[in-house]
Amino acid sequence: CETCSKEAAKYRCPRCMKYSCSLLCVKKHKLALSCNGVRDKTAFISVNEFTDLNLLSDYRFLEDVGRTADAAARHCIVHSPATKRLLYCLRNKARGCNIELKTLPVGFTKRRENSTTFNSMENKFYWHLKLVFPHCHAEYTVKGVPDDKTLADILKPYIDPVESDPVVCQRLKIYTSSPLSDVRILMKIENRSRNSVRYNELDASRSLLDNLKGKVIIEYPTLFVVLKTLKNDMVVLGQDGSEPSENSDSESSSFSSVEEGEIRDSS
Repeated sequence: CETCSKEAAKYRCPRCMKYSCSLLCVKKHKLALSCNGVRDKTAFISVNEFTDLNLLSDYRFLEDVGRTADAAARHCIVHSPATKRLLYCLRNKARGCNIELKTLPVGFTKRRENSTTFNSMENKFYWHLKLVFPHCHAEYTVKGVPDDKTLADILKPYIDPVESDPVVCQRLKIYTSSPLSDVRILMKIENRSRNSVRYNELDASRSLLDNLKGKVIIEYPTLFVVLKTLKNDMVVLGQDGSEPSENSDSESSSFSSVEEGEIRDSS
């Protein structure tokens, strides 16, 4: 047994292949390794170890994926008039604010999790927002953010040393210990090739709506919070949309690894 090292092993975990002697040790190994015990159908298998059983497993996996995609496409909510009207209303209202809002097909992760709404009585957007802190490898999702709220107020619960949550403050310690003048808020420019990732710098003192005007948004905004004093690989375009000069080493190059998987999930 690889958990207690006392008894002879009787079981083998389908997920991590660890040997266990009893139910107690099985539970302990799952807790210690954060293992769910479910076999990974997409795990890598070398050609030398590939058997007919693996081929059959792959075939069944692809069949399951096909059934799941077909069921999602046939879901009544997807094609309901109410859903189509809602999306049309959101895009139309965004267009009226000089924002090009694009929605993804059903099945994409960003489409499923997007909770952005528009309140007609208040004539105001309530955005679904994702905040990414690359220096700490942390991401947070904020729902129902009013479009008239400034970016500085949006970030207060995260990087303000006084108002931030203690747990969040500890995780984002490198941000909370830095002066606010070092904080930069960036947003990826959409509709560019993968090898030419660029960002716009937003104004923390202005509202979310003002910062989103004239920009393309896919489902909801994703804001990257970085520090000027720390090196990052994100190319920030000038206010006039021009490429930065080669001499400005603190504002150069592209940080594509963070969002590489953002719009890859399609099932």
